[in-house]
Amino acid sequence: MYYLPINWPWLQDYSRPDQTEMKLMTDRARFLIIDDHPLFREALHSAVQMAYPEVDTVEARSIAEALELLTDAKPFDLALLDLSMPDVHGFDGLLQLRTRYPRLPVVIVSGYEEPKIISEALSYGAAGFIPKSARKSDLAAAIRSVMEGAIYVPGSYEGRPPDANSTDRAEMVQRLATLTPQQLKVLQMLRQGLLNKQIAYELQVGETTVKAHVSEILRKLNVYSRTQAVIEVSKLDNAELFRDHAGF
Repeated sequence: MYYLPINWPWLQDYSRPDQTEMKLMTDRARFLIIDDHPLFREALHSAVQMAYPEVDTVEARSIAEALELLTDAKPFDLALLDLSMPDVHGFDGLLQLRTRYPRLPVVIVSGYEEPKIISEALSYGAAGFIPKSARKSDLAAAIRSVMEGAIYVPGSYEGRPPDANSTDRAEMVQRLATLTPQQLKVLQMLRQGLLNKQIAYELQVGETTVKAHVSEILRKLNVYSRTQAVIEVSKLDNAELFRDHAGF
């Protein structure tokens, strides 16, 4: 087990086991399982029930469906996320969850177990990384350890202090977390190469509103142009980490 030396916001809520147990004993906790494979959603549900029999589990088959579920008035206490989802690429799903819901612990459950991928996931604020090859009892133990405030990684993983690049990326993720949902939409459209007029049409707002959003995005990301914003955020994709894995 490895503890990441960064104070992620959600750790303030789940850093003490007594707080976690109190939550589970009073208000019924909710876990969100995000995976497009029904058999593995079932396996994760079973592991969750082994760790916390009284917990409510909700399932999502895509990041879009997960984001819709997260708008529910009743919050979730943990998300279990597969990196390989049909509507996102690379770490995009994790980044969307971390930026929109920074207080929600997100654990990666993936078939990709390379140390570099695990390190990158942790640098983006994942609450842990569980291999899909893990046994049910190990999955349950990993889920419990995260809820007790630990950052779970496989036993074979040798934790390393974040390098300068990882630290820079982590800082950018924290800046992204300050953007509003509308600003995130504008940023995504900037990455698609849309002009202000096109963004205004898509969002059904005026161009002056779009310009105001762009200005706020640049300020919050600490960049000087929309081109620089796109370049810096694109560095978070890290598609090269997965180029040898077909279908990711």
